[in-house]
Amino acid sequence: MSTATPPPGGASLSAARRARELAATVGGPAVDVLVVGLGATGAGAALDAASRGLTVAAIDAHDLAFGTSRFSSKLIHGGLRYLASAQFDVAHESAVERGVLMERTAPHLVRAQPFVLPLTPLVSRAQSALAWAGFRAGDTLRLAARTARATLPAPRRLSAVETRHLAPALRTQGLRGGLLSWDGRLTDDARLVTAVARTAAAHGARVLTRVRALELGASGARVRDELTGEEGEIRARVVVNATGVWAGGLVEGIRIRPSRGTHLVLRSDRLGPLPAGLHVPVPGETSRFVLVLPQGDGRVYVGLTDEPVEGPVPEVPEVPETDIGFLLDVLGSVLDAPVGRADVVGAFAGLRPLLDTTAEDGSGAARTADVSRRHAVLTSSEGVITVVGGKLTTYRRMAEDAVDAAVATGRIGAGPSPTASLPLVGAASPAALTAVRAPRRLVQRYGTEAADVAALGARDPRLAEPVLPGHPVTAAELLWAVRHEGALDESDLLDRRTRIGLVPADRAAALDAVREALGEEAPAGAGEG
Repeated sequence: MSTATPPPGGASLSAARRARELAATVGGPAVDVLVVGLGATGAGAALDAASRGLTVAAIDAHDLAFGTSRFSSKLIHGGLRYLASAQFDVAHESAVERGVLMERTAPHLVRAQPFVLPLTPLVSRAQSALAWAGFRAGDTLRLAARTARATLPAPRRLSAVETRHLAPALRTQGLRGGLLSWDGRLTDDARLVTAVARTAAAHGARVLTRVRALELGASGARVRDELTGEEGEIRARVVVNATGVWAGGLVEGIRIRPSRGTHLVLRSDRLGPLPAGLHVPVPGETSRFVLVLPQGDGRVYVGLTDEPVEGPVPEVPEVPETDIGFLLDVLGSVLDAPVGRADVVGAFAGLRPLLDTTAEDGSGAARTADVSRRHAVLTSSEGVITVVGGKLTTYRRMAEDAVDAAVATGRIGAGPSPTASLPLVGAASPAALTAVRAPRRLVQRYGTEAADVAALGARDPRLAEPVLPGHPVTAAELLWAVRHEGALDESDLLDRRTRIGLVPADRAAALDAVREALGEEAPAGAGEG
């Protein structure tokens, strides 16, 4: 077993560190584990392997969280939806991993989120009883996962007055009350991936973005530096393919059945105050809901769809008007003043990497909404490990299983995974987070590092200013992302380290500030698309 020593700079990722470590990796000595893909699962695998003392290189053709991991609902689910389809093992695993994130590894990024299910005339009393039974079952899952009541409060019934207080935009006519439930909610999914990748780097993993795997084999990969065009080899004792919906393009025999999940972005003032999120039942469905999730940054997300995707997998999925219309229709079924198409200021779609287990002739095919969210770890005839399926909530368990398989396949000496109790960069106890001398919003994004981000603005008042009116992100956050979070270009800053780019008008307004933060450090020709 190799011993990974954290390099100078610890958890900080930068263009200079990338260049230095890329030069040492391509054509250099073999690493124990090469991870391909730096979404949540890939970054998790890099951390898992590095924290076991293995030497690790982790590459991605684009950026951290470039694919599905930045397009989720930003929720850490406790597994309730899987109970409805009798996937009890998946439900329990989800509840356990939710507790790990909320109480041990990332309490700065994951907190309890209340949701109201309004009991409108469209929700029958039988449906209400079924939903209430589901929420009670979800609380039983919390108990089985040993997540504290203080972390996730109990569900309860609401009067019509209480329901309107938590969701003033609801239509009052026929409203007979609501059901209040709680789940885990991420400050931001891309920030979780960034924290995981930086924690991996602090344990010695070489985190290399803009490095494309051209070909995988048992002893490593042929790669290309997307910034220079130079090609070379990265040698490894074992390779983990964690490229999600693109996994089948690198390893033969992997069949993915992508499912598109679309979200709308609205301005917060369009719906008014929202102390809680909403579960809006989809008419005609017994266990499907549209989620309304206030973001605290002047925006609200509304999602999501679950539609099969045919044909080639795009790098960035487009949002069809049919998805937008569906979400607006469901949302309008409960609002006093329906939201129109002109109120949609942005939209995004992610592709779930569901494992296709149907027969070759298509028999037994089901809606993607019904396909299991179980993950699978597959070993090719050449010995390449591929991890597919699953979901954001269970990324850590998926990564652990993938590294277990890699250790066995490569006959590498390594102990068990420590990641269930390994805090991510910025993590601390609730009491310690409360004591951080920085604005609460920064603490929820950076944890204990929030004071360092705030200090940038304290030293230079210009950096403390928001980069555009109506959005809280400051120039100090952009500079921090370039210096410590591996942001290399405008898209990294706008679309992943911050989420400004989800609204095209905001993206355009913030470009000058982003370019100033990058200065001369932006690689020539880098960009998204």
